[in-house]
Amino acid sequence: MEDVTYTLEFEKPLRELEKQLITLNQVSKESKVDVTNEIEAIEAKIEQTKMEIYSNLTPWQRVQLSRHPKRPYSLDYIDAIFTDFEELHGDRRFREDAAIVGGPAFLDGEAVMLLGQQKGRNTRDNLKRNFGCPHPEGYRKAMRLMEMAEKFNMPIVTFVDTPGAYPGIGAEERHVAEAIAVNIRDMSALKVPIVTIVIGEGGSGGALGLAVADEVMILENGYYSVISPEGCAAILWKDRAAAPQAADALKFSPEYLEKFGVVDRVIAEPTGGAHRDYPAAAKNLKEAIVDSLTKLKKKSVKKLLEDRYARFRNLGEFADSATKDKA
Repeated sequence: MEDVTYTLEFEKPLRELEKQLITLNQVSKESKVDVTNEIEAIEAKIEQTKMEIYSNLTPWQRVQLSRHPKRPYSLDYIDAIFTDFEELHGDRRFREDAAIVGGPAFLDGEAVMLLGQQKGRNTRDNLKRNFGCPHPEGYRKAMRLMEMAEKFNMPIVTFVDTPGAYPGIGAEERHVAEAIAVNIRDMSALKVPIVTIVIGEGGSGGALGLAVADEVMILENGYYSVISPEGCAAILWKDRAAAPQAADALKFSPEYLEKFGVVDRVIAEPTGGAHRDYPAAAKNLKEAIVDSLTKLKKKSVKKLLEDRYARFRNLGEFADSATKDKA
């Protein structure tokens, strides 16, 4: 059973039941008292409560799950899905950026290039990873590795999980916006299949710098947005506490993203979120990656580039409100 020490507000009824189940199991083990019926009743109640909570999640609750500290990160999925991953470092211009990891690996015996934004599990690791907020050198490292993948005809798989690119003074001095813009430009022309999965947070340009792909997928408790709910709330309502309201207004939940064509597929997670069952989450993710790459590898380079260009050019819909009113 999942560690119950970290609990989101809306999960508290479930956590109380899980604590009761742990206590009953301990009593049964220590006192040899038969509490089978009680255990079965609580287990049934847990399953019922799970369905009630997780089948009716609000956009803000999904954001909370996307940020869960136990949620699998890029390296967790890389370890679970791929073999012989060899991490490569540095942008060959300034320094290493641990907020983005990357390198070659094998997917069922086929060489692929992997890239992903990586958060930390504790304070020390988060400082090393800059809380998953890449500097410009992280994006330049990523582009260096993607160009290497193109040279050796290796498909590219990227994992997006960032609140956004780092907006500090040093990052601005080293032109973080330019680094992201170059990635967007150059990824659009790479002559190998590219698959992107938003595994947690997909924060604005910081996410897009790894997400100009032939297929973009998202885990069902991820989000992909031009701004965080807190940032939107601070601008529109002058109060970050309005983040739940902003999350509703931004329409960035997976079902909306798929409807609008921002993502091509929503990948199911285990009930309660990917952090409750790493192997099941990795299995679903691997199946989606393999299926996507199988389809993309059948396309000619010309068709691959044409479809990738069209995918992004066709995003969004412009409507003249005055014209619509007259109609």
